[in-house]
Amino acid sequence: MRRYDTPYAADWYAASLRWLMLVVLTLSLALRGQLGEPPFWVLALMILWNIGMTVLAGVNMRLPYHRYIVLSVDFLLAAFYFWSQNSLAGGTSVWAGVAPIITGAIYFEMWGAFISAGLFAVLQFIAIRYSFSSDILFTLTVGLAGGLLGRFGMTRLRTNRKVRVDAEERRRRAETERLRAIYEMTSNLTATLSYKRVLDSALDLGYNALNPVVDPDDQPDEKLVSAVLLFKGDELRVGSARRFTNADMRVVLRGNDGILKKVVDDGEAIFTTDIGYDPELGRIVALRSCLSAYCFPLRSGFNVYGAMLFAHPDAIYFTQERRGLLDIIGRQAVIAVQNASLYQDLVEEKERMVEVQEETRKKLARDLHDGPTQSVAAMAMRINLVRRMMARDTKDAMDELVKIEELAHRTTKEIRHMLFTLRPLILESQGLNAALQAMAEKMRETFTQNVLINVDDDVLANMEMGKQGVIFYIIEEAVTNARKHAGAVHIWVRLRPFETDIALLEIEDDGLGFDVEAVNKSYDKRGSLGMVNLRERSELVNGLLNIDSAPGKGTRIQVYLPLSEEAADRLHHAKR
Repeated sequence: MRRYDTPYAADWYAASLRWLMLVVLTLSLALRGQLGEPPFWVLALMILWNIGMTVLAGVNMRLPYHRYIVLSVDFLLAAFYFWSQNSLAGGTSVWAGVAPIITGAIYFEMWGAFISAGLFAVLQFIAIRYSFSSDILFTLTVGLAGGLLGRFGMTRLRTNRKVRVDAEERRRRAETERLRAIYEMTSNLTATLSYKRVLDSALDLGYNALNPVVDPDDQPDEKLVSAVLLFKGDELRVGSARRFTNADMRVVLRGNDGILKKVVDDGEAIFTTDIGYDPELGRIVALRSCLSAYCFPLRSGFNVYGAMLFAHPDAIYFTQERRGLLDIIGRQAVIAVQNASLYQDLVEEKERMVEVQEETRKKLARDLHDGPTQSVAAMAMRINLVRRMMARDTKDAMDELVKIEELAHRTTKEIRHMLFTLRPLILESQGLNAALQAMAEKMRETFTQNVLINVDDDVLANMEMGKQGVIFYIIEEAVTNARKHAGAVHIWVRLRPFETDIALLEIEDDGLGFDVEAVNKSYDKRGSLGMVNLRERSELVNGLLNIDSAPGKGTRIQVYLPLSEEAADRLHHAKR
């Protein structure tokens, strides 16, 4: 026997009609009072046979040469029943031949019905001693009718079966296409680090997953509207879209009302059937013809990048299956957007480091030009003057040589101070506090600048060396700015605990001060990047920079430094 995945309708029809014939024959025997006589035992055998055929049909199993065996057994049982009836008084049973005729019509259509009817008619012809009767005509008529009905019915059955098989095949191909689209989406999204390509791939593959092409002759669905909205600051802008108008591409949304607010605040996808009446999305022309929409957030942890939206004019377009596919697309898109964002941050950080290095070179060039270079040039001029004075007045020449020696010592100190700030080895060996004390001493020796250091060692106890290095350069930049531009007598540097896992760095001076707002407005026209360096270096340690100054009141620079990831989250959320 062979087992099949799907049931054979022909087996079910044959078994069902056979049961109908058995009921008719049983009633016929009961009305004639022949229960318990030979025809009844043949009928019982036919019932057992049909029970077996029904069980096989129920478990989708078939015998080898199933159709031929079933038709042969049906014909033999019908013949036995006919002969048992014919041996009794009361005549023959014309209905006995209907069972094999029906089986032949179902399994072999017209030819099966004709052959079964012909053989049974021959059996009847022999039974009534080679004479033609109405029973034979009835059997042949039933054979003709059964053949025609069998041909028509089985043709219809095959057509319906083909439709079901084709529908199942289309469903399988659609599912395969969706899986292929999801695989392709995952591959494409993880293979690119470009924002534009990530967004375009997410929308295109979302469309392919919702409308898989299973037949080249299928017309594409041109009604699906989709878009990716990304945060830029506090605004949502269209990053990529399909079927948006030019005006729609320039729409700026706040995300403060309607569906967008719920999606961003709750972090959950939303299905709606009145997208056109949304207070914010209703401004988009392409969505006004749509009835249903599915919107889900592009979110990872506390980071919300934006939202992805799909809309369609059909109110029941977004079935549970399609929404599940979109959820998968959304999760993959978030990972891809996050990777693209990290890559973009790396690119910007690389560019920023190049700018910082360039600014460092410029600063070094300015410092060399303003300090040691000028001093060396002055020493050369004075040496030339001493050479001339030696011939006239030795005493004055000796005094000038003393001044040249002092200038050389001062120049040496300036160069050593510059080398110290470029790479303070004491920072690597003894830590931040020692490096700041050394810097203050060199400031005092080189520039007679008073720098007062007050560092709480408890703050530095668990701080990694890389962060201490960044803090050192923040202090060095601020102190240098105060010395050069503020004309300060005193500069105070304080590092102390502020809150749990948050330290406060303060650099304060009693110099001239300045208008912070005015300087920020014109900063792009300035040649110096001192404030930019302070801000960027503060960001390197996840710190928050605050500059408080006014003309004539000195300057106070504050940097709030988180000492743990939880403190960094708390600090930046407090800023918002």
